[in-house]
Amino acid sequence: MATITLQVNGMSCGGCVKSVTGVLSALPGVSRAEVSLERGEATVDYDAATVTRQQMVAAIEDAGFEAG
Repeated sequence: MATITLQVNGMSCGGCVKSVTGVLSALPGVSRAEVSLERGEATVDYDAATVTRQQMVAAIEDAGFEAG
């Protein structure tokens, strides 16, 4: 299991946090996604053999937020 922290821009409320958490948690290989509105970041525990950083960034961006 690996852990990554991604910057997430554009979140303004608890609903945004829920959206980002949901799209990350839905990815195969993600075991945990913890999103912080205050810090503007998502910390994700994942299986690096199943999901890539690029896939996580794409999922966040597809949900309408900026990720890096």
